[in-house]
Amino acid sequence: MSVQKLDDAEIARRLETLEGWSLKDGKLHRSFRFENFISAFGFMTQAALVAEVMNHHPEWFNVYNTVRVDLTTHDAGGISDLDFQLAERMNSLRGG
Repeated sequence: MSVQKLDDAEIARRLETLEGWSLKDGKLHRSFRFENFISAFGFMTQAALVAEVMNHHPEWFNVYNTVRVDLTTHDAGGISDLDFQLAERMNSLRGG
């Protein structure tokens, strides 16, 4: 089963209801801020478990209490439904 790249109109439509996320350099992008490093790392641990089950892994970067995330589906050559699913799961883990 192949994953399909979403067109620009669909991406824009879905971003309207995806709190905190934007389009940056052709990827879904969000920065999460936490109270401290332990909270940020805990979020990353939970998100890593979700990503592994989905077999869809984020590009991310952590410094102290901030986790920056970029999502794209390399096999599709752009943003796919999997990216939106993972973004929604990350929002749920964070609480919005």
